[in-house]
Amino acid sequence: MPTITTTDGVNIFYKDWGSGQPIVFSHGWPLSADDWDAQMTFFLHHGYRVIAHDRRGHGRSDQPGTGNDMDHWVADLAALTEHLNLRDAIHIGHSTGGGEVARYVARHQERVAKAVLVASLTPNMYRSEENPSGQPPEWFEAIRAGVLGNRSEFYRFVPENPFYGYNLDGAKPSEAIIANWWRQGMAGGALAHHATVASWLEDYTEDLKKITVPVLVMHGEADQVVPFASSVPRAVDLLKNGSLKTYAGYPHGMLTTHADILNPDLLSFIRA
Repeated sequence: MPTITTTDGVNIFYKDWGSGQPIVFSHGWPLSADDWDAQMTFFLHHGYRVIAHDRRGHGRSDQPGTGNDMDHWVADLAALTEHLNLRDAIHIGHSTGGGEVARYVARHQERVAKAVLVASLTPNMYRSEENPSGQPPEWFEAIRAGVLGNRSEFYRFVPENPFYGYNLDGAKPSEAIIANWWRQGMAGGALAHHATVASWLEDYTEDLKKITVPVLVMHGEADQVVPFASSVPRAVDLLKNGSLKTYAGYPHGMLTTHADILNPDLLSFIRA
């Protein structure tokens, strides 16, 4: 099982398939590199080298008691890209992984060709006077309580409802997708999953302002986790070279539910 060891002794699991220009994927909460399987196989077959890692505290990576925060996650990603000597890479981040990609690119732009933020929490997702469409304080506390309570039960509720939009009229839930979300979530650690909420309360405005490479922002208009109006228009305005692609009726987990649509759109941006 390929891993790297960080400077503070944490083993980070990663997948590295193929050759060609590298595409690096950063997953969302509370998932793992497996959440990118549909994208990794698609881009592998289109001639790209594809890499995805399990964030510390998630999946097959170690579950340390410290360092479960955005700055450590970005440092871990930087260690991985240095270990693999990645240059001219495309970085794609989903949800929490969008914050990871934004901060990584802001700090290590010399290694990056382009970036994509999919259903990303950037620039921030909490409700305030400047962001009235953000999530209220009680929403974040409910996530923390779910992780600390019956985590297994909570990790059924999330994919059965807001993550994939299966609670919306006309939706057709997939038990296989729900079970795969639960599998990935339960493989990770409760401590890291609880600590992740703090990263959702951060502001990534300054990170976005520093990025000069082309960035595609992709977001579903029916996203119940990171509401469209909360982040998307502001993120594009903050980027020096940002573009926007929106999807009517698509949920937060649209990379899974609509991979057949999003994968070609990602490919078009990367090839442009």
